[in-house]
Amino acid sequence: MQNMISTLTKYLYRISLPRVGLIDVIEIILISFFIYQFMVWVKYTRAYTLLKGILMVLIFIVAAYIFRMNTILWFVKNLANVLIIGLIVIFQPELRHVLEQLGQKSIMSSIFPFDTGKDVKERFTDKTVNELVKACFEMSAVKTGALVVIEQDIRLTEYIRTGINIDAVLSSQLLINIFEHNTPLHDGAVIVRGNRVVSATCYLPLSDNMELSKQLGTRHRAGVGISEVSDSLTIIVSEETGHVSIAKKGHLTRNVNHEQLKKELIKIQNKKVADNNGKIRNLLKGRVRNEEKVRK
Repeated sequence: MQNMISTLTKYLYRISLPRVGLIDVIEIILISFFIYQFMVWVKYTRAYTLLKGILMVLIFIVAAYIFRMNTILWFVKNLANVLIIGLIVIFQPELRHVLEQLGQKSIMSSIFPFDTGKDVKERFTDKTVNELVKACFEMSAVKTGALVVIEQDIRLTEYIRTGINIDAVLSSQLLINIFEHNTPLHDGAVIVRGNRVVSATCYLPLSDNMELSKQLGTRHRAGVGISEVSDSLTIIVSEETGHVSIAKKGHLTRNVNHEQLKKELIKIQNKKVADNNGKIRNLLKGRVRNEEKVRK
């Protein structure tokens, strides 16, 4: 028994455990965070199905290594570079989507405040908000399908070019006439920039989110799709049920009422954003004027 304990003690003494410092802990936390985010991202895209297929291939390769299947291992070794390039090509839409998300202002501005101090004007007026709400629920009452995309910071020029140029002041009558059944412009999306309807009959990318209900049609998938690749807010009016839905940041909120829609529009209106540098300049100007009055 003593010999066993002494042997075990010598063995444990020879084992050199690595020293864990503060930087090592930070690295472990960062790697864990990125792996978790990657797993969450993969779960809600079609990459999840492809990843399961890749795992099956890896299990097959491990089995070939265990059972010394040299021919298969030779093929894998020589085709490794081609397989890596193939994976990049297969996952190209998903990789592009991730890079677009990383480049969005909402993420980068929290880390690097590039735009601090700039004047931020409101995107559209209260009249435009009221006209949008009025048009959507008038179309909802008669079950007229509609798809309205409201542009924010990310320009939607490539999607505007797919439609017919309108460039008219937004009004409820204009939107209702555009989406009226059997009219030339009713099919496709309307894109709004500021207080104007820029283009109609625009083609939008369809979402491949597996979590969306199978009951939803092309109009809803297009609304979610454009919100996944941009920071736009999309309003969808269902032709089947008349329900009004909102798509934002890849998330679909179904069956909203007047107040909810108006609240979302006011959120992106940028009405309450102030210019901090402008305030400082005004304060300094006021101080200089007061000093000049005192001197006089």
